[in-house]
Amino acid sequence: MESMHKIYSDRDEQIHLKILPGHFVTTQSHVTHYLDMTTNKSRCSEAQRIADVLASAYGSSTLIDSIVCLDSTEVIGSFLSEKLTRSGVISMNAHHTMYIVSPEIVQNGQLVFRDNNQFMIRDKNILILAGSITTGNTLTNTINSLLYYGGHITGVAAIFSAVSKVADMPIHSVFSGKDIPGYMTYSSHNCPLCKRGVKVDGIVSGFGYSKL
Repeated sequence: MESMHKIYSDRDEQIHLKILPGHFVTTQSHVTHYLDMTTNKSRCSEAQRIADVLASAYGSSTLIDSIVCLDSTEVIGSFLSEKLTRSGVISMNAHHTMYIVSPEIVQNGQLVFRDNNQFMIRDKNILILAGSITTGNTLTNTINSLLYYGGHITGVAAIFSAVSKVADMPIHSVFSGKDIPGYMTYSSHNCPLCKRGVKVDGIVSGFGYSKL
């Protein structure tokens, strides 16, 4: 496994992503790089810059009542709601402010919103905010869950996305797979790294990296 290095956004040179090449396992696939977003999601200055870049994809005609945050992106979500509001994006909520909410993920991977949080989803215009989108399977599950609870999806944003759209919904991201030379994602049942006997370096998720 190689050492970690940084790549920088061409939209804001002060936004960077830490990259670790290797062989990593996610819940949905095997990937060739671990993307460390720890400071992107938790350091206020970085989170605010990411929010500024993502907000530029949405015009004043977009309706957003709630931002559903995946992968511990709540800090970015808070800055994003402020930026969107200042830029004229309209919230239909009674207090004209956006809700920031995260789902509960139960054992089988299903996303759940408890009774006390469902008012932030039902009949609301929702922007989904994710840290990383690789295959799009988790995002598809998220969309289906939000539709089940009565939400209306108006946008999807992410720090990194390997795909440009899911379920005909365009994904606006700061980084894409094109920014990472050699980045690949494989089905867990058809991984060429496994077939060549390349050991797995770690397990990765929206919460981080666990070395094996």
